Amino acid sequence: MSERQARSWLQWPFLETRHGVLAESLDRWCQEHAAGLAHDDVHIACRQWVDALGRAGWLRYCVPAGPNADLGGALPALDARSLCVIRETLARHHALADFAFAMQGLGSGAISLAGDPRQQAAYLPAVAQGRKIAAFALSEPDAGSDVAALQCRAQPSGQDYVLDGCKTWISNGGLADFYCVFARTGASGSGGISAFIVDADTPGLVVQEQIDVISPHPLATLRLEHCRVPAHQMLGGAGQGFKIAMRTLDVFRTSVAAAALGFARRALAEGLDHVRQRRMFGRTLADFQITQAALGDAATEIDQSALLTYRAAWVRDVQQVSSTMETAMAKMAATEAAQRVIDRIQQMFGGKGVVRGHILERLYRDIRALRIYEGATEVQKLIISRELLRSPA
Repeated sequence: MSERQARSWLQWPFLETRHGVLAESLDRWCQEHAAGLAHDDVHIACRQWVDALGRAGWLRYCVPAGPNADLGGALPALDARSLCVIRETLARHHALADFAFAMQGLGSGAISLAGDPRQQAAYLPAVAQGRKIAAFALSEPDAGSDVAALQCRAQPSGQDYVLDGCKTWISNGGLADFYCVFARTGASGSGGISAFIVDADTPGLVVQEQIDVISPHPLATLRLEHCRVPAHQMLGGAGQGFKIAMRTLDVFRTSVAAAALGFARRALAEGLDHVRQRRMFGRTLADFQITQAALGDAATEIDQSALLTYRAAWVRDVQQVSSTMETAMAKMAATEAAQRVIDRIQQMFGGKGVVRGHILERLYRDIRALRIYEGATEVQKLIISRELLRSPA
């Protein structure tokens, strides 16, 4: 792939010059540092990535600067396009780098969007510097896509709330320094949910199980057993948790699409290099029309996904209106397309592509979870149809 082709999306009208500069700078940094941050222990590797990204200043894009520019952020407010550019670039280089960055943003996102000045000052600068690792504790065994069904409870007790329940599929579980935990303070349904900042060393917060998944990253089940949290650790007021969770996901769900783009672009680049060199029946693999057709499909699906992804981010950043439908379209289209692109390119490598540790084998495992977390593809379809039906006829 030529340099012009690889970078052409940076000139699209959804992005500004600063986004192109950001992508180029981060790409150079990754080329210099990514190889030296590999480690067999995923927890150690993740800590190393958070530390490196924090020291280099990249985590500053995960949090806002704040009204007095004292929260550590690179920009006055969270910028969805910058988040997407960074995640796409990191994912192209290393999946765990993307994960480490994304969870710093998602894990602290509720504080960025709904925290009071004291809460923001206590956590966000440390997130931006990589001194504190964040986690977003929303999902439960029977409440994943159906957030309103969560059962973890928070009962008032004097100047505190006492939390009891189970959280699972929690990224950075067992690694995080604090969790944004969503618990029920009122009646059933979305209106009875509140959000709390719970420090990892709070008595009663227990890591019950580490979960080993297809693309390794820190993931755990947590138990909250009479976990006492000061009332001033509540985010946004009682009953605001569901809205805070949805606002947070609306910002960061678009960046999931961008990560998928990064995986897909890396697969296509690897595939192009391979087919130009691989000889078969006296020709290169690139000479076969069936290969050319597959490459054409892959490139087109990547651009289609990129257009939807950066449109969704642009709607949020520039138009400053709800981007729920655009975000759902981007997340669905980009993750599904990336799975197809990676599978198609892996096929071109033949047996090499399924050898443990090969770049296509890693990408094949890395992409699979993106079609599920932060709202599975099937849920995105429901969101899109719901938004359509809400619109005037």
